[in-house]
Order: sequence, then structure tokens, then C-alpha cells
Amino acid sequence: MSAPETARTSDTDTAAGTTADLVAAEDVLLFVNAAITATGQREFRSGAADQQLSLDFLHTYVRINYRRVYAASLALDINHHNAALIVRRLLESAGEASAEERRTEGRLVAARLALLPPPRVYRLFGELRRAKVNNRRTRAIMREWLAARPDLGHDAVKYRAGLKTVARHVHLPCPEGVRPLAEVGAFLFRPGRLPRYEHGLLDAWRRAHYEQGAVAELPFTVAEGFAAKHGMKREVFLKRAAPRMTRLERLRTQEQRVVRDRRPDVDLTVMPLTRLALYVLSLGFEQRGERRAELTGALRAAARRAAGGHAGSWGRVHAVLDDSFSSSGSGQKRRRPLAVALACHHLLEALAAPGAYRGLWTSGAHDALLVRPWGPTPLGMRILDALEPGADGAVPDRLVIVSDGWDNAPAGLAGEVLRVWRRRLDPAGRTAVVHVNPVYDADGFDVRRLAAGVATAGIRDAEDLPALVEIARFAEGRTGPEELYAYLDRQVARFTGEGGGRGGSVNGPESAPRAARSARVPGEDVTP
Repeated sequence: MSAPETARTSDTDTAAGTTADLVAAEDVLLFVNAAITATGQREFRSGAADQQLSLDFLHTYVRINYRRVYAASLALDINHHNAALIVRRLLESAGEASAEERRTEGRLVAARLALLPPPRVYRLFGELRRAKVNNRRTRAIMREWLAARPDLGHDAVKYRAGLKTVARHVHLPCPEGVRPLAEVGAFLFRPGRLPRYEHGLLDAWRRAHYEQGAVAELPFTVAEGFAAKHGMKREVFLKRAAPRMTRLERLRTQEQRVVRDRRPDVDLTVMPLTRLALYVLSLGFEQRGERRAELTGALRAAARRAAGGHAGSWGRVHAVLDDSFSSSGSGQKRRRPLAVALACHHLLEALAAPGAYRGLWTSGAHDALLVRPWGPTPLGMRILDALEPGADGAVPDRLVIVSDGWDNAPAGLAGEVLRVWRRRLDPAGRTAVVHVNPVYDADGFDVRRLAAGVATAGIRDAEDLPALVEIARFAEGRTGPEELYAYLDRQVARFTGEGGGRGGSVNGPESAPRAARSARVPGEDVTP
């Protein structure tokens, strides 16, 4: 083969490799957006079955084609639903992974399980048992997770069915005479055999069958059933159970009483920003108006906590916030898109330089506290307003659009405005434009985008906005696949506590550092 032919062949191979890398990077970003936003529940424009079918295909596609990236997604800020799905599918398909991949996956799975809520983990373990996933690696991961639980007696009372299922599946030994495991084993598998238990909660559960005073000693979800059995008044029961409620249990009971009690005892100072926004939107307009100073102060304080070290560092920020009718969400995700927009409004105010923030709602509303889902989605018109220079002639440093992307008044105007702005008016990119979308589009296997050149990222909680802006820049086309894979490697190293080496790169089968290979991880080096 002559030299020119050799050169042409090399150029062709390089171009094909570059194209394949770009396609892979796009697939990765598509999956990350889905894993952040999709929960398999009904959305405004698609049903639960459509969501689940779309998500199932996406998980299968990415697991088969990009297994390392699929596992590395556990290190990102994905939602609990998708984290549990990834863990389950990695363990079900352990035979497809190499020894190096299993080692990295073991660390990621153990780290993610430690962050998941216990009910979801027990449900996941139950699904693995029903799927007959019973290899030694899976059992080792389950045993290590149970060993890390602070109080198995508490789990035996609150998650009895789940713990019993896991104990059978992993053959958890509960030797006689070794407390507290012996008591937990007797409680789960030989109820009524012991006259009393030394563990306080186990004995409280025994006494609650005939002693009303023991009900208040139990976890709230368990105590509710005993309270109904004893015929206790709801108000009396809630007052006695309050000291043992978790923060979310206390919030749920208070939201149930909000219609009857115009000012329930809600501690707004400890609520995360997005959940606080959901609570505010659950109140009527009159209540919001009466408590304006309290609610606005709580939202701003939560936003400052969420901004952390990024507070005041984003310069001049303008935002387009979607409060159209579709932001009402669905019966399963009531007002969730609007709550994300309200939370982002206050977070962006904290991230912007002092006095350099401007928020524009699609409905034209000027009072953020009284927003409601209403009207069409004129994103294009609001983007024009947001990009207009201020009195000093300065354009914003950042334009953030929080919307489901269904621009319909008129349709497609937002994408055309952004295209002309980037190509003709701001080719140097003085204004960074980012679109964050809280709604998964089941038909498109991604969140809906406004324009090809605009960075788009899925969002579930407003608190994740600073991290999502970093991910979104990879979708803008200004960075290559290498930067994306390097970012994923850094996230994996941070998440698993391996700050030094790559530890199983998502971009290739590189060997892990010696320290990583020698570390003991649940289920590693175990034959699937």
C-alpha cells in the first residue's frame, strides 16, 4: 500500500474513532439525564408504563454497551430509583464483568447502598431474592450492608419482612446465646418463644400488643398500627409519637394536618430547599400571604445553605422559570416541576453576585411566593426578555432556563432565539446558557432539549444545580469525550474514597492502583 493510501486509511480510522467516541459520550449524557430525572412514575405528558418501558430499555442499552460507565453512574447525583436499578442489574449480570470491573463495581455498590434509604435497600434485596440472584458476591454485599447497620433490633421491628427475607437469602447466622443476634433471630423466626427481650425495641413491640403505653416507644410507622388497634385518638397518638418521628415522618404528618390547622408546628429551618418549596406550594395563597416573611426567609436560608461556597460567585444571572400548566406535574409527582423552578429561583439568587439576579416566570408573575401552574409556555418571549441588556448595557454572565422544554407559545421560538443569539449576536459565548429540565421524556429517552447548541441537563433537586451545570457543559460540544470520561473517573475516585488513582477507568481497562487492589470490598474477587 502506498504512503498516500496509508495516510487516507489512517485518517479514516481516526475520524471513525472520533465519531464513535462522540456517540458514546452522547449516550452517556443521555443516560445520566434519565438517571437523574426519571422515576418510572407518571408525568404530565406520559404514563407510568411508558416511563418504565423507556427506562428499562435505556438501562439495558447502557449496561450492555458501556458497562464501566453504567457502574460509574452510581458515583453521580442520580435518584434513588435508578441507583437501585443499576445495583440490581450489575449484580444480576455479574458474569458479564471482568475481574477488574467486578472489583470497581463492588466498591461503587457498597458506597451507594450506604447512601440509599433502608426501606429501598430491603426492597432491592427482596427483588434480588425473587430473581434468584444468589451468588456469593451478592450474599457478601448483603452481609456487609447488614453488618454496617447501627441497630438490627430496630430494623427487625421497623423492616421485619425485609430483614427476614435478607437473613434467609444470605443464610445470616443467629447463634444461640450470642446477643443481640440471638434475640433478633428469635424475634424473626421464633416469635413468642421468649417471655421477654433484653433489646428495648423488641420488648416494646411485645408489650405493645396489650399495653398502650408501649406504643410510643416504637418507630412511628409500626406504632401507627398498634395505635389503631388500641383505638387511640390520632391527636393524642401523634403528640406521644413526636419525639421518635424522623424528620420526613414529622413533615408528612404536618402536611396532612395543614388543612385543619392553619399554622402547624413545622420546623422550616431544617428542610432541604426543594422539599421546602414543595411544602410552600402545598399551602393556599392566603396562607402564603400571611406567612410571607417566614416562608421567604426560610427559602432564602435554605438556598444559602445549598449554595455553600458557590454563593455570590456566578456574576450576573438571569433565569427563565417555567410556571405553565404542565408544571403541575402528575398525581404521583404533584407540583414537582414547579417546586424545582421555585427552589432554583432562590438558589440562583444566592449564587449570583449581590443584586445581580433577575428571575422571569413564563406566566409573567412577579411574586415568586404566589406562583401557580397556569397558562401556556412562552419560553421564547421570556428568553428574549432575559437576554436583553440592562440599563448599563451589560448582558448576563449566565442564563439558566428551568423548564420541561415544551415551548408552545409559539412553538419552537425558544430554540430559534437561542440559535440566533449564539451564532449571530454572541459567537464568543459571553453568556453561558444552560437549560435544566426536571421532566423525563419517555418518547425521546432523554429530557427534552430546546436547541442543539444549548447545554441541557436533567434535574430532580435544585440543590444539585451547581454540579449539574458542570455536567451540562459536556453536552454543549465544547469539550471532548476525554474530558467527560476524566470527570467520571474523578467522581468515582471521590465517591469510593480513592483520591489517588483511576481505579478502573470508565474509558478503558486500565489496572487499579495497588492500594485499591488490596482494599477489602464486599463481594470482590468472588466468583459470580
